[in-house]
Amino acid sequence: MTDRSAAIPALAEAFREHGFEGASLAQLCAATGLGKGSLYHFFPGGKEEMAAAVLADVDAWFTGAIFEPLRNAPAGDPAAISAMFDAVVDYFKSGRRVCLAGAFALGRERDRFADVIRGYFEQWITSLAAALRSGGQREPGATAAAIEVVAAVQGGIVLSRALNEPEIFRQVIERQRARLHA
Repeated sequence: MTDRSAAIPALAEAFREHGFEGASLAQLCAATGLGKGSLYHFFPGGKEEMAAAVLADVDAWFTGAIFEPLRNAPAGDPAAISAMFDAVVDYFKSGRRVCLAGAFALGRERDRFADVIRGYFEQWITSLAAALRSGGQREPGATAAAIEVVAAVQGGIVLSRALNEPEIFRQVIERQRARLHA
């Protein structure tokens, strides 16, 4: 790896596998293929800076792939909501991939990254609610439905991983998709 951005996906997977607290410097070096000196060269703030860079990368992906398309959906067009579900299934590998914001929200690192975590979930909820409103749903129903969908996605990831049954995640997604399109 020759630059900081190339290390971020490997760091993300290490944090997904071991958590923030559990990811040792040796594991982060092994995941990236970088020595300790190179890793600290790219991330002088250490593990906290690495995690912040990973969360920023996750946020950038979700902003481009999910939040903006939802916010900019043409009025009454359900395609953005359907695309959101497709992107979520792909991103979370049908429930086999941990949601870092969700995992960090549950760990001891929650307070350290509270603003980023809160922003991730708030953006998802407000973006989905905006798409629902543009499709004709009124408040407070649009926001309530958005909260339920995001909660179902997060719960689906946890349950699917806990039971090692990816089909559970797909079922949760399809149930939420059908509910919003009804």
